[in-house]
Amino acid sequence: MNPITSFLVFVFLAAAAGMGYFVNVYLGAAFFVVALVIGMSLKMANVWQKFVILRMGRLQSVKGAGLFAIIPLLDAVVAVIDGRIQTTGFNAEQALTKDTVPVNVDAIIFWHVHDAEKAALAITNYREAIDRVAQTSLREMIGSSMLASLLSDRKDADEQLKIEIGQKTAPWGILVSSVEIRDVAIPVALQDAMSRQAQAEREKQARVILGSAEAAIAGKFVEAANIYAGHPEALQLRAMNIIYETTKERGATILMPSSMVDSMNPYANTLALAIAGNEVLKPNGALKAAELPLPAAAA
Repeated sequence: MNPITSFLVFVFLAAAAGMGYFVNVYLGAAFFVVALVIGMSLKMANVWQKFVILRMGRLQSVKGAGLFAIIPLLDAVVAVIDGRIQTTGFNAEQALTKDTVPVNVDAIIFWHVHDAEKAALAITNYREAIDRVAQTSLREMIGSSMLASLLSDRKDADEQLKIEIGQKTAPWGILVSSVEIRDVAIPVALQDAMSRQAQAEREKQARVILGSAEAAIAGKFVEAANIYAGHPEALQLRAMNIIYETTKERGATILMPSSMVDSMNPYANTLALAIAGNEVLKPNGALKAAELPLPAAAA
């Protein structure tokens, strides 16, 4: 009984008691009957509620928010439907996927009643029916899906479940807002196998990236070698720079062959080649070098 009806009933009962005691018993009885009729006929629905009313076994009306009255003994409120969004959790345990992998899936459905008349008259218990339909649809979806798609394409699976459940519950006046899969649990042994597979895929991708980097580096080395071949001075400067970089560390000792040191002096190399090309053989077998002008740097 709503607060307004309770207040009116209390007022008329108090009046009936006062009238019966101080004025007339029959007048008090009349006020008592009025209080009883008010208590049985005056109803109030909240903004989210729908009252389904039958009159002598037939649908009379569906009342919404506010105060309304019914005829006692002729009218009956058979259902009070909540029009707010409801949530129902459901699951499927050890359901086989299309590739015969047992999985445990937990999901949740968001729905609300948009037709109170159908929800009250077309089905006995629409809440229980939604739960059963959701579980059946979930198992059907799992059986028609591969494990990989079930794990990776959650949104597609959610949309498929929403459509299937919505089609089955529409005749009951139920509108499905959304379905969300919360968890997909697979066997531990399969988890280990999938983890190894994922690790192998990552190693493969890393090797491919490393190979591409090596190929790019090799190409740059070939390009640098071609540049150094046409410009020996650039190679010498690079060698000197490498030596400088390696000797920056305090206390470092670098051992270099004398041939490497000689290769860094272009004038010494030029002189050695000139001497080798212009030396003459003496009659007694001794070598005699021709008089050559020395470069200013070597003098």
